Parts: sequence; C-alpha cells; structure tokens
Amino acid sequence: MDYAASTAPVPATTPATRALATEAVHAGREDLVELGLHAAPIDLSTTYPSRDVAAEAARIDAFAASGGRLDGPPVYARLDNPTTARFETALARLEGSDDAVAFASGMAALTAVLLVRASLGLRHVVAVRPLYGCSDHLLEGGLLGTEVTWTDPAGVADAIRPDTGLVMVETPANPTLAETDIKALAHACGSVPLLVDSTFATPVLQRPVELGARIVLHSATKYLGGHGDVMGGVVACDDEFAAALRQVRFATGGVLHPMAGYLLLRGLATLPVRVRAASATAAELARRLAADPRVARVHYPEIGGAMVSFEVYGEPRDVIAGVKLITPAVSLGSVDTLIQHPASISHRIVAEGDRRAAGVSDRLLRMSVGLEDVEDLWADLCEALSSGGRPAPTPARRARAGAA
Repeated sequence: MDYAASTAPVPATTPATRALATEAVHAGREDLVELGLHAAPIDLSTTYPSRDVAAEAARIDAFAASGGRLDGPPVYARLDNPTTARFETALARLEGSDDAVAFASGMAALTAVLLVRASLGLRHVVAVRPLYGCSDHLLEGGLLGTEVTWTDPAGVADAIRPDTGLVMVETPANPTLAETDIKALAHACGSVPLLVDSTFATPVLQRPVELGARIVLHSATKYLGGHGDVMGGVVACDDEFAAALRQVRFATGGVLHPMAGYLLLRGLATLPVRVRAASATAAELARRLAADPRVARVHYPEIGGAMVSFEVYGEPRDVIAGVKLITPAVSLGSVDTLIQHPASISHRIVAEGDRRAAGVSDRLLRMSVGLEDVEDLWADLCEALSSGGRPAPTPARRARAGAA
C-alpha cells in the first residue's frame, strides 16, 4: 500500500463548505473510505526506514529550510506523524485557518509561539489579564527571555513597541470568563499578531481567525479531547507561522504522541454536541446560582459556554469539600462536571495583588459543567453551598450582587 495515499490526511486548505457539525465528524478522515477503513489508523512508529540516505538527507534539509511537511514518511516521529497530522488538519478546518500544529500540552504550544517570535528579536509581549495561571507565570517570569506589558484591551495599541512580537488575550478568560472584542483588539494590534487563547470557547462558539486574530491557541486537553484522558495543545495559524512552529517543535521535542492525536481527532467528532449540551446546562445553573442568596456574584459569558464562575459569601474551600457528584479537580472541558478554587490551584502561581486586580477573588469558584442532568448537578451544588455556610448579607449587599 502506498504510504502517502494511506496516511496523508486531506490538506487543511480544502474549502470548508459544510456545517461545523459535519466538519467535526469528517475533517481529516475523508480518505478513509478509499483506504477501506472506518476508524482513523494509529501510526505509533518512532522511526521510518529508508535505504536512500542521500534522499533522506535532502528531505531533512528541506524541512530545516522551510518547516514544511515532508512528502512520504516522516523520517522520525519528532518531525511529523500521520495520525497527529489528521488531528491538525481537522482542527484547522474547524477554526478556518490555513494550518494547525499540535504539541504535547497547551503550555508547550504557547512556548513554541513565544520562541518563534523571540527568534526574530521580537521578545516583547502585550497581554491582557486574566490569563490561565501558568500562561501568566510563563510571561511574567520571563522564563523564555520574554518581557511582558500587562494592559486592558483599550490600552493595547499604546503598549505596542518596535520589539513587540505578540499580543495575547484569553476570551472568555480563565477563570473570570471576562470577554474581549476580538475584532476590535485585532484592529488595535496593527501588524503585530494577535494570539487568542480560545480554549473555553472552542470553534463551536467563536472562530477568532474570522475576527482578525492571527494565532489561535487551545489546550486540547480540555474540550477538544473532552473526556479527561488525553493531554495536548494546538495552534491554529497561517502556513508560514505553522512552518516555523514545526521547526521549533522538532528542535525542542514538544511533540504530541500519536495516541493522543488519535484521541483528539476522535474527540472533535462529538465536540459540537458536547459543547452545546453542556452550555445549555451551564446557562441554567448560572441562572439558578444568580438567584441563590448564598452566592454573591455569578460570571457567565455572553457567548455562552460550559464554564460558570461564581463567588460565594461563605468559605469556598468548604464548597469544594462538600460536592459529591461534581468532581473537585483541576482542568475542565470533560464530560463530567469539575469544580476548583482558582486562588488555591490554577492561579496560585500568580502574585496575589495581580490575581485580585484581574478579578480573581479568594471567594471565586470555577466550574466546568459536563453532561450530567441539570437537576442532579443543582442538588449537589445546593448541598455543597450549605456546607460552605454564609454570613447573612444585608439587602444593600445583595442588591450589588448578581450575574456578570
């Protein structure tokens, strides 16, 4: 069987004329019928044999020069993998981008983006808080030799310098679910690429490339995988940036394992159904929480989604300890509902003053709503909220609280 014919996915540039739900099921798999297969194959090879050393050397030189995908087998799994490539093709189609490059984690993906820009002497990043805590730490700590200027969306244009290589925003933001006008922000960036961390939204709720963003980042561990059993990251972007990312991935080794690529491709097939079902439940829980006297404030984005954050009058750690059906754990985007205390866990690494200034209060809880029945989830939340206790708020205090 011809290798190229049996493993190469349909290019990401194939015109997307089908609905998102259809693309989620079929993108990256269009060649399977011709191969006589129903499920996508898994290629676990780490190396690929070749008796023509000169030809292999020429192909490696071509990759070093361009970062483009090789014709034929990958030579070595750190250059590419056909199973992972199927996931990349499918994600690019869903995001409406030219290409996508997958990594071992979301943080590995962000690291690669920063290294690509820094390699051009563009080490300055303009960023909008809040971001995921580890993203914040990577920028604030200068671990890659980068320098960051924090600003609100209105201040982005003024914060850009000649050495600015990137503007970064997460919308809806982790964990406050604050939303940013991507189109307006992209305009403010001018020629500087805008990176949107769209992990919470997924391409089901927003497609940042269509709004002017140049780079879209996902922690694929979350909704793209969707079952809490795979770790990965992916960057959707244009062909030129994808080639540079592949060169960094090869040099640094942050590759996505092919089994993870297979699971992520499988996860995409049910992504629209999962996100829409969980979002409907999350919206209802947000409504009920906003009316609950034990809850001071509820955060739920206008675009919807399966994430709900809320601040309690009582002790948030007691609420975490009190859930029985809901899983008290980090991460999000799984089929089961998860809850965590950002100030203690996901954003603990962010300096306390910066954390609070970004709206991450000590009483904030972040909940990733899954696919359970809404009544069962509400019963569990009600019991856990009672475990947390609360001071009786005054009427004036309650008047200031509510949905946001």
